[in-house]
Amino acid sequence: MSSKESILESIKKHTKAKHEMPSLEIKNPLTYADNIKAFCDMEKIVGGTAHVLKEGEDVNEVIKTYFPDAKRISSALPYIKCATYNPNEVEKVQDLNGTDVAVVEGKIGVAENAAVWVSQELEIYKAIYFIAEAVVVLVDRKEIKTNMHEAYAWLEKHDYKFGAFISGPSKTADIEQALVFGAHGARQVLVILT
Repeated sequence: MSSKESILESIKKHTKAKHEMPSLEIKNPLTYADNIKAFCDMEKIVGGTAHVLKEGEDVNEVIKTYFPDAKRISSALPYIKCATYNPNEVEKVQDLNGTDVAVVEGKIGVAENAAVWVSQELEIYKAIYFIAEAVVVLVDRKEIKTNMHEAYAWLEKHDYKFGAFISGPSKTADIEQALVFGAHGARQVLVILT
């Protein structure tokens, strides 16, 4: 018996009472009159930026407007023409270091916390979501869920290898209680609602 099996067996043996899973039904779920406006407002609160793409507006031009000095722009999305390289064509994951902007697709957004679900479908290396100085996430505006309960209900119906919720830029305040952006990921997050 492995040590893991031994530990699990000991836990089972010493568990006195078993409890049923609580109901996940929410009696009065959080709602908004306008999910897109709520998402954009919350994105600002969490330190990111939201841009609602207007009819006829080119997503590539929007990205260049927000990041005019970016030299290394990564994207595996075929319609992102402003990308200077495809992250799937690097020889090793370490070659992603030095990426100014990564442009990725988000599957859903959540109005209550401005979280966006990214899942590793196109990109070979999931590090691209975290190593770039800035991340641009493209999300269909029709896929903005009201709250995390709706988001998790959506996730239960979809398969993915790797996925993560990203809500604004990486931040921490555990060093001398000073808020620092970019500690564990992107310094900037731009969500473009298409």
